[in-house]
Amino acid sequence: MLLCSELQTFAILKTKAAQKTICCIILNLASQTSFEAMKITQAKHITSQTDWRKCPPPERPEYAFIGRSNVGKSSLINMLCNQRHLASTSSMPGKTRVINHFLINDAWFMVDLPGYGWARVGKSQRQEFQSMIDDYLQNRPNLITTFVLIDIRHEPQDNDVHFMTELGLRGLPFAMVFTKADKLSKTAAQLKVDAYTQFMMGAWAECPPCFITSAEKMTGKDEILTYIDSLHAHFKKPHHSTHSFQKSHNKNV
Repeated sequence: MLLCSELQTFAILKTKAAQKTICCIILNLASQTSFEAMKITQAKHITSQTDWRKCPPPERPEYAFIGRSNVGKSSLINMLCNQRHLASTSSMPGKTRVINHFLINDAWFMVDLPGYGWARVGKSQRQEFQSMIDDYLQNRPNLITTFVLIDIRHEPQDNDVHFMTELGLRGLPFAMVFTKADKLSKTAAQLKVDAYTQFMMGAWAECPPCFITSAEKMTGKDEILTYIDSLHAHFKKPHHSTHSFQKSHNKNV
């Protein structure tokens, strides 16, 4: 059985041979091990913060979701959790401006991060969002992986590519989630993903794990939840430390 620490090493590695080995381990995980898709029976909002140090105690595995504004992040989260209004959806891009924690099955956290590519905010506020996201990703000890959402209809965007490159350079594991697949035919969607992965391989030895999804048609739900289940099965709690959130919110977590 693979250990979580082995799975977390997927990033830009020093040698192509080393990265290829790790990537193949991850991509073949589902075919080597029989999993029944996880069922989410409970999902509730716990807290919204602008400082990672005020987030819930890192005693449960955590998975973050992020993407460009208007990529369909809230709709995807609601679809995964079987709830229509768990994460706020809006026709106005950039609605999420805090770190939102949702407790799933009283066992793990799903985190809704602010999007990037904020066209309608000033430079100073954009920098604040960037610092908030960077600090969270770099310092959150129980963060297992980050799901980067990408609109399947578009060519690779500079913001997406830059963000994923930064994750790789920092050694932070991530997966690509292609959204809005219902806007294309099945064949066209697969061609878009194939083209995107070929683009990624221009800089990477192998492409990160990827998922094709549609919140409208519930596509990709089982695949993502199975992947999450396979990762957090071996989660180990960090050593106990004082946490600012713990005293005032312990009863909620």
